[in-house]
Amino acid sequence: MALEVEHKFLLVSDAWRDEIKHSVHYKQGYLSSSPMSSVRVRISDSHAWLNIKSATIGCYRQEFEYEIPLADANAILDELCHKPLVEKIRHFVYRDQHVWEIDEFMGDNAGLIVAEIELSQIGESFEKPVWLGREVTDDLRYYNNNLTKNPFKDWDK
Repeated sequence: MALEVEHKFLLVSDAWRDEIKHSVHYKQGYLSSSPMSSVRVRISDSHAWLNIKSATIGCYRQEFEYEIPLADANAILDELCHKPLVEKIRHFVYRDQHVWEIDEFMGDNAGLIVAEIELSQIGESFEKPVWLGREVTDDLRYYNNNLTKNPFKDWDK
């Protein structure tokens, strides 16, 4: 088990695009999502994972992740997961000793872009790039499991 310490932010400009080191396409779906935990399957390229996360408490939560066969993941996404699935391009930006993961959503969540930073401990300091906007860590709408229930396309802008 790992403890995930994460902060989420909106962006105020596209300046981060000049700093992208690489990008990965993700497709994921949720088998379960409750106030206690979420269980998802995620595919990236030719790899797949089963991921279990506890409820978020502030900026941290418990996380368990296991690699699973790609064929199983595709079957689970097609037949068992809540729809719509969440699809996104994750862009990686390296700043100091941290990695910013910037998720550019597709499909029913197109137009939503969220930057995340994972820290090694609660309260760890980090530099906030100029392209970073408002923190949305405590706004549950921005969590992937909630984007299946309430996609960005349905939000009042």
